[in-house]
Amino acid sequence: MNPVYHQAKFMNSSPSLKDTPADVGKEVAFAGRSNAGKSSAINTLTRQNSLARTSKTPGRTQMLNFFEINEQQRFVDLPGYGYAKVPIDVKNKWHQLMEIYLTQRKSLCAIILVMDVRHPLTEFDWQMIEWCQHTGLALHILLTKADKLTFGAAKNTLLQVQRELKDVNIPLTAQLFSALKKTGIDEVHQVIDGLFGSRRED
Repeated sequence: MNPVYHQAKFMNSSPSLKDTPADVGKEVAFAGRSNAGKSSAINTLTRQNSLARTSKTPGRTQMLNFFEINEQQRFVDLPGYGYAKVPIDVKNKWHQLMEIYLTQRKSLCAIILVMDVRHPLTEFDWQMIEWCQHTGLALHILLTKADKLTFGAAKNTLLQVQRELKDVNIPLTAQLFSALKKTGIDEVHQVIDGLFGSRRED
């Protein structure tokens, strides 16, 4: 476990790229389908119960939310995608915002893609994987809510996901995670340590 991530603090919420913090240092962004457990994962990794906004209503993260680890490192909580009850014009704005951020943000060095272990690799997840390939971003997949399955079933899902992604031509890793049981935290911290040391592929 790396205690540096416990000192994360909220910086700002940005509805557009021009409202974001200075594009310096390095950022690891958390992406995922609404209700996959993205905000809960961020809170668990930082050991703060309410750093990232969680809600029983999916789709509440509607802007780019920035969290400072230190002067040179940040987490970014991206808008959750794929939630049907969000109006189409709002979906389009989210998509446009994420597209601009993923392609133009120089300090973005990696994506942590959060998926519910019971529903991995949805159409929207594949879109994000393709974006990472397009932009050369390193990718770590977090299969959340692993406590909802038996260990054997969860492990089988992890192996299946790894098999399906074996031909993806970017740095890619995957693991099981449970915010409820606090399992997988050390592994994520080690991965993030490495991601902050990574750079986009040319």
